[in-house]
Amino acid sequence: MKSFNLKNIEEWYADNSESELSGLRILFDDIEPLINDLSSDFNVSILGTSENKIPIHKISIGKGQKRILIWSQMHGNESTGTKAVFDLFKFFNASGKSLSIKKQILETCTLIFIPLLNPDGAIAYTRENAMNVDLNRDAVSLEAIESRLLRGVLDEFNPHFCFNLHDQRTIFNVEGTENPATISFLAPSIDAERTLTEGRKETMSVIAAMNSMLQQVIPNHVGRYTDEFYPTATGDNFQKLGHNTILIEAGHFPDDYNREKTRKYNFLALLEGVNYISIENNFSNYAPYFEIPNNDSRFLDIIYENVLVDYEGLEEITSVGVLFKYKVLLNNTLESFESVQKIGKLENYLAHSRINLNKKQYFI
Repeated sequence: MKSFNLKNIEEWYADNSESELSGLRILFDDIEPLINDLSSDFNVSILGTSENKIPIHKISIGKGQKRILIWSQMHGNESTGTKAVFDLFKFFNASGKSLSIKKQILETCTLIFIPLLNPDGAIAYTRENAMNVDLNRDAVSLEAIESRLLRGVLDEFNPHFCFNLHDQRTIFNVEGTENPATISFLAPSIDAERTLTEGRKETMSVIAAMNSMLQQVIPNHVGRYTDEFYPTATGDNFQKLGHNTILIEAGHFPDDYNREKTRKYNFLALLEGVNYISIENNFSNYAPYFEIPNNDSRFLDIIYENVLVDYEGLEEITSVGVLFKYKVLLNNTLESFESVQKIGKLENYLAHSRINLNKKQYFI
């Protein structure tokens, strides 16, 4: 199996990624003009609307027999995959000898994208939709409009492979390292026994190819998400129905809280996954999947050291570990704030930043 020329693709990406999308909060209003500006190579339609009547688009490209379904932002506050999808749209619009890979993909594959499945959650910056339903736990009851729209596309299109694009928290490191898990993968289980079906093996083989490529650009920053079976989860159920489903979790990269560097690696992984599917017919090289280290969860965003804290009426010098959380303000901007997670001896934790307060007080 021949991968793409990584150097050429990275050079293209440096000058041609979608500059109109940036930051953590990506809304329908951000992507609508980009959708309207897509070339005639794309077939664009409105799949339906969200609970709050915001359009949800279905975008297709390619004419091949291998069918691939890709969706992003089923959790409204997880937008890195959306940025990567629009980077991929620009790639499919690009020309140049070094990008002949796109011809291979579009001649052998038909791709359908749902680039923002949960636009109401994106506005509120929540995982859930407007009815407080987690779409990623709604694959059985199909309570949400958005879940039914996705399932309708699945049933009609009958994809061979699916890509389920998510963001993971900054807490994750690659097991056995002090590196953040910048990209994590999962081949979902179909049952509590985590049975290794032929479909899971095929899914794993695609992930193994993506990991092999990413190790060239972010070595030891790729993890494997837990394959615990979730009976109501989207990926587990789609895999169970015979649609090989690849979970990509975009995570933290040093000094990249807006995930602009991570989006590049998300894009590269997505491109390599689609490329591998376009070329490969056997999908039997699944063993390297198990060589990907598991995710661990040892990170805090900041560890304040040598801190004076007044905790339940007692003053002491200790450490305070915080994670950033986010809320939408009345002026419709996204603001981060520190949420205390741990107080005490934190030598077993990693930190994206360490700050010595020199016995100054941190107010809990």
